[in-house]
Amino acid sequence: MKLRILSLGAGVQSSALALMIEKGEVPMVDAAIFADVKGEPKAVYDWLKYLKTKITKFPIYTVTWRNLKQDILDASKGDYKAFTAPFFTKNLETGKKGMLRRQCTSDYKIKPVTQKIRELLGLAKGEKRKADTEVELLMGISTDEVQRMKTNQIKYFKNVYPLIDMGWNRAKCISWFQENYNKTPPRSACTFCPFHSNEEWKRVKSNKEEWDQVVQLEKTLQDNKEIISKVTGMKDTMFLTRKCVPIDEIDFEEDKNKDQLDMFNNECEGVCGL
Repeated sequence: MKLRILSLGAGVQSSALALMIEKGEVPMVDAAIFADVKGEPKAVYDWLKYLKTKITKFPIYTVTWRNLKQDILDASKGDYKAFTAPFFTKNLETGKKGMLRRQCTSDYKIKPVTQKIRELLGLAKGEKRKADTEVELLMGISTDEVQRMKTNQIKYFKNVYPLIDMGWNRAKCISWFQENYNKTPPRSACTFCPFHSNEEWKRVKSNKEEWDQVVQLEKTLQDNKEIISKVTGMKDTMFLTRKCVPIDEIDFEEDKNKDQLDMFNNECEGVCGL
């Protein structure tokens, strides 16, 4: 059995692929799969609803493993096993900074998408695939992100990159949207993701409700430092930006030369931010 699946992040590049497939500009897929970690901004969920009104030729499935934001809050209270998001850390006594290991993309995005694909293949849990099983997984990575191209770790999955093959960068995708739909998709990433650039933090801050939730999440991590230390053994304080100061004290407009860089190009799984 062969499947052709679009990994849909509901951001600029993967949305461009989805609508180009609908228009026949990119070969058809059997389905698109959106992994909902329950941490995206409202704009992404609204955009996903819009996409579903425009796409009629293939199904869009939404899959969820767990609620990442709730798991972070629960972990800060000692009610969940670990932190999987790559928060910045600082030892307040020595000033030494660090960063937690990132596992959220693998656990909350890649694994549920893989499980859905196995379901579409008709495979039960633990069941081995047949010898002729092949999956093409379309990834919304553009020419300005070539370093994110990866070989899939599952032997019968093959990651393919139509935007790379077409020579398209992110700006070209945005231009295509303007020409065809007079719209620009939002950036797809959790509101509290430490990989945000200063520009992206400014966009998060423009939505007061979402910004207040981000500020409160960071504050909860810091207020519960002693509980976290007892459960995980980690003595450092966690922050959402590399400055390692409370996020609501940061002026994201100041000194553009010291802007926190967009770290999604170093996001090794090539899934978030698309």
